[in-house]
Amino acid sequence: MTTLPGLRHCLAAIAGAACIIAMLAGITSADPLAKDVFGAKKLPAATQPRSHGFYSKGCFEGGVAIATDGPHWQAMRLSRNRRWGHPTMVKLLAKLSRDAAADGWPGLLIGDLSQPRGGPMLTGHASHQIGLDADVWLMPMPSRRMSAAERENISAVSVIRQGGLTVDERRWTPAHAAVLKRAASYGEVERILVHPGIKKKLCDTVSGDRSWLRKIRPFWGHDSHFHIRIGCQSGSPGCKPQAAVARGEGCDSSLAWWFTEEPWRPAKGPAKPKARDVMRLSALPAACRAVLDAPAPASEAAVTIGGEGRTVIADTSGQASAASAYAPESTPPKMPIPAARPLGR
Repeated sequence: MTTLPGLRHCLAAIAGAACIIAMLAGITSADPLAKDVFGAKKLPAATQPRSHGFYSKGCFEGGVAIATDGPHWQAMRLSRNRRWGHPTMVKLLAKLSRDAAADGWPGLLIGDLSQPRGGPMLTGHASHQIGLDADVWLMPMPSRRMSAAERENISAVSVIRQGGLTVDERRWTPAHAAVLKRAASYGEVERILVHPGIKKKLCDTVSGDRSWLRKIRPFWGHDSHFHIRIGCQSGSPGCKPQAAVARGEGCDSSLAWWFTEEPWRPAKGPAKPKARDVMRLSALPAACRAVLDAPAPASEAAVTIGGEGRTVIADTSGQASAASAYAPESTPPKMPIPAARPLGR
């Protein structure tokens, strides 16, 4: 039979446990998973463009979206709402689409940029958090406009031989090399991530000017798309730059390593959780809380760079002003040529 003191002890224990649970719940709500709060934002912060933190640990404000359709591009996976980036990144993609079309590439199929305010994504990438990353499919754009359903379901096609590490010669064309060269030619582009087999193909076949090869960096995945990364932009003092890429073409022992067993050896021990699945809001730069709380623009259309090349960007006073997406001097001064293998993607 339970005694009165025993009952009191039991009730005290229950109350103590409830108190601990309530405290933990309070801590969790005050410091949520960063991917949950940033993934819930549908529109950017209507402020001046700024990136905060590092490519794989940060956020950004003042972002713009690339239109779902442009004269020489189509955006893919529209339901993800990842068409957002720093204005320099978005304008660079529009420029690349025009230049690549002039080079003979039919048009860009644009994959993920960032979420409206950056931050860790609910699924997928470790990077793409500060508005300075973009994925472009290695599949040329079809001559017709695809439906929303097609853009959700069509798969990007790998240019790597099935079961191998080298390119599939039935799919690789000189036009693939040309679009990569064009992307690497822009001063603000620091690196372009590709599958090691693509890097090897370029090292083996590019003649004449090979200086741009240094920006083409081998990395896991990236067999069906290439990943463009630009440097920290002016006006973003809180942006943490990545180490510059190494000198030389990168066609040396650093590339040969990718064709050994080591890079592909399965990790030992239990799988560790992905950083995005455990990263709390407190782990991001302090400025990211203000980014979350900042007001949104009136609509997505107001901050979309589209086929007409016009967008609306809020200035520091909160007033909206029209800006040309294709302004000839809209990009920052040429960035210094960069170097070393990317941290994360």
